[in-house]
Amino acid sequence: MKTLRQILDEKGTEVFSVTPDATVLDAIQAMADHDIGALVVLDGEMLVGIITERHYARRVFLKGKSSPKTKVRDIMTTPVVCADPGQSTDQGLALMTEKKIRHLPVINENRVIGIVSIGDLVKSKISDQRFVIDQLERYISG
Repeated sequence: MKTLRQILDEKGTEVFSVTPDATVLDAIQAMADHDIGALVVLDGEMLVGIITERHYARRVFLKGKSSPKTKVRDIMTTPVVCADPGQSTDQGLALMTEKKIRHLPVINENRVIGIVSIGDLVKSKISDQRFVIDQLERYISG
């Protein structure tokens, strides 16, 4: 079973962020530009929140707020649920399920080193299962 660090090594560790004082419009544009569903919110190098497409839909659009006028700090989730790079895929999935989240920042020495999505973890889990099935089929067929 892979660790979150191994998943990040495979998918890449580039982290896209926004400041708390950025507008929601800027955040949504950044997510669209990078084809991602979440941004970490950094104040300097300190993680202070996370903003997702779901935040926009539920906390801005459905409430009739203005994207260019609403600040990220007004809709972000804080504190942020985070994981350690040594945690396993199963531990990450369990944490995401328990907390009902889809994006999990991975922190090492108080620094965000990457973000894994529920899709990343499910993809890894399926790959692990496929490997085990292949090995069992080879064993059975001799």
